[in-house]
Amino acid sequence: MGFTALFGGTFNPPHIGHYEMLRALDYRRDIDEVWLMPDRIPPHKVCDFLASDKDRINMCRIMAEDFKKVKLCLIEFERTGKSYSIDTVRLLKQKYKERDFIFVCGGDMLISFDKWYKYEELLKEIPFLAFRRTGTDSGLFDKAAERYKNMGMQLLVSNKAVPQVSSSYIRSNIAKSEKLLPKKVYEYINAGGIYVGK
Repeated sequence: MGFTALFGGTFNPPHIGHYEMLRALDYRRDIDEVWLMPDRIPPHKVCDFLASDKDRINMCRIMAEDFKKVKLCLIEFERTGKSYSIDTVRLLKQKYKERDFIFVCGGDMLISFDKWYKYEELLKEIPFLAFRRTGTDSGLFDKAAERYKNMGMQLLVSNKAVPQVSSSYIRSNIAKSEKLLPKKVYEYINAGGIYVGK
């Protein structure tokens, strides 16, 4: 039995970096399912504009439809308070004892992992699968990977690098961002005028 991959984020909006990570996960033989988990209240980010819960959920649902293994998980919306990963992971492990979970993150997240809430507990709670990002300093990534492995993290590194995309750039320049978004997500954003004038 393979892993159930937990892929959380603000997804404001979901972009081609997220999409390429899902594509890679969909092809991995050691992954049975991917649970795409939008944050309800992002714990680490102060956003210039946060799309509505409904729109972010719909954009994630649209993106997930392109992949066999990807399912939408709305556990963050069943809770109150900030969406801390340690709390979500523990809740899911308790609720689905028969599953083996693995936590998916981008290279930039691994580099800044020591800023996460209770990161020293989280790294021992669940294995991690990290994706290098084009434009991310490989030396910083390798240094972070070595550090957290020495602290007890079980870490897999994907051999697929994914594009480095700025969600804030997309929000501020939505008319110029068609190539940075999955086609159906771009169409949804345009139809709803979600980021126009933001």
